[in-house]
Amino acid sequence: MNLDIPGIDPSPPETIMTNEMRFIENGPIHWRLSIRTPAWRPPTDLYETEDAIIVRVEVAGMTEEGFTIELDGRSLLIRGARPDIPERRAYHQMEIHFGEFICELELPVSVAAERVEAVYQNGFLRVYLPKSLPRQIPVEEQAP
Repeated sequence: MNLDIPGIDPSPPETIMTNEMRFIENGPIHWRLSIRTPAWRPPTDLYETEDAIIVRVEVAGMTEEGFTIELDGRSLLIRGARPDIPERRAYHQMEIHFGEFICELELPVSVAAERVEAVYQNGFLRVYLPKSLPRQIPVEEQAP
């Protein structure tokens, strides 16, 4: 079955990718598809002190129970969902993100996972990740 439509190129469409949009062109038809994930990323600082790595995330309107923090080796994952107000409204400007958020970070050094602490206060989540100290391995004398 041959479906030749005048003005439509039957060859595969050309796809052009950018970070946030996908453009598909097929003859005179042009499609623009958004490929953004529905999760947003809050402003995040990652800095190092002499004895720890500190992660500070700015996300107001949460409770301590609203965060999930996972540490896997040197990979830190912080996620949660900021609830929106359930009232009807018509926006004239919208800059505050609501809903699911995710923050993935690669830590610059190894940390002591058993001593990690997280505190949420005044709209900031602060994750304190103590640096791992080198482990001294004693050499034992072997009996003959």
